Order: sequence, then structure tokens, then C-alpha cells
Amino acid sequence: MARRKAAESSASPELSPSEVSAGDRLQAAGPHDRLSDQLYGKVFEEITSGRVKVGEQLPSEVEISERFGVSRPVVREALLRLRVDGLITSHQGRGTFVSHQPAPRIKTFAKAQDIASYLRCQEARITLEGDTARLAAERHTDEQFEAILAAHDAFAEGVHSGKLEPAADLDFHGLIAEASGNEFYSSLLESIHEAMTGLMRLTLGLTRTASKKRALTVLGEHAAIVEAIRAREGEEARVAMQFHLGQARRRLIDGRSNK
Repeated sequence: MARRKAAESSASPELSPSEVSAGDRLQAAGPHDRLSDQLYGKVFEEITSGRVKVGEQLPSEVEISERFGVSRPVVREALLRLRVDGLITSHQGRGTFVSHQPAPRIKTFAKAQDIASYLRCQEARITLEGDTARLAAERHTDEQFEAILAAHDAFAEGVHSGKLEPAADLDFHGLIAEASGNEFYSSLLESIHEAMTGLMRLTLGLTRTASKKRALTVLGEHAAIVEAIRAREGEEARVAMQFHLGQARRRLIDGRSNK
């Protein structure tokens, strides 16, 4: 996949598309099996493994299209997602370069092609859950806040014991949605439950296998949300939730933050 920097290109010529296309050709297995997600996964895998390093240039759209047997619109969609997720950067007239490498152990907790859908899920959550936190701060009952606090305490116990589970994180976010006083928020979260569970399994897996400092950082972000809700500060709760979800996304993509 990698095309070395110009100074190195003559020393390490890449394979031509005809030499590798048969083994790499992508094919959709079902209506929900997006070719762009598969291609995203292929590029993600090569970046994560280190076969394509930070600063190295990717092949052109045409070369990627020929290698994997997909249309250029599919290539553009996959590359767009990789840019949005902060893994690659495009420079006019120069090409596309790798800008971040996720932690290699990310492959222990999720398939590479699933990462694309998880990050789309996180993108939606930043807007959706920012509003649920704001409304929960403004509208929660005492009973609802006690439930949120209990879920936060359960999550904290998992942090200190090293036994973080997705269920504790899901409860925390789900109870905040319920406290918003609008049942449609809970329904919307339920509609992405499968992706959220996979995402939380991945992010918490990375947190469990990183330093204790990282786990305490996540806990601190949860605590800031709880305190804003307790104080009925709607805008502070929204900002705290969006910051937390944005940081979770950053920790997933940037291997330097996964220690």
C-alpha cells in the first residue's frame, strides 16, 4: 500500500495493481456490508500494523481503485472517512499522507473494517448526547439523578478494580438520555445500541490495557458530566459530554494517547 516519500521511492518500488489485485479485490457479502468500510479497514490495517508509517504517502485514487477492484467513488468515500477520523491528510498537488497511527493492540478488540462504523456512531453521539446531557441537567428528577450517580459509581468501581465493562458505560449514558425527559433520545440511542456496544468494548479494552492514568482520565470526564447535571447547568453538561465523546474518539485514533 505504501508509497514512500519521494526521496525514498526509487529505493523501494511498490507492487503494481496487476500484481496484487486478485488477493485484495473487495466484494460485498450483504446489503449492510459496505465496500467503503471494507476499504477503510484495509487501509486502517496497514496504518495500524506500521506497514504504512506516519508521514508516508498513500497510492493515488486510481491505483487504490485498481488494486482493490472498487470504483473511485468508493475509494473517495473511504479516504474521506479516514481524513475525517484524522488518520490521513491530503495536500493539494502533493497527495495523501498518513498523519496518525492507532495503537497496534486495537486489532485485539475489533476488526479493522468495523472501526469505520464505530467512528460514524461516535460522530452521531457527539451531537445527540450533548443534547441529552443538557436536557438531563435542566429536567432530571431526584430519582433520575440518583440513578445516574449510581451508574457513575459502578463505572468508577470498574476503573479502580481494572474490570471495566461496556454495560456500566452503557448504563451511564442511557440513564442520562432517560433523564432528558424526551423518550425519543432513548429510542435513538437504542437504534445504535449494537454499534455503541462494539465501540465501548473497543475503547474500554484499550483503556484496560493502558496506564491507570488513562482510566482515571475517562473517569474524570464522567465526573464532570455528573457534576454539571447535579448543578443543573445545561450548557456545561452539554460541553462536558461532547468533550468526553470527542476525547474518546481521539484516544481511539491516536496511538500516542493509548498508553
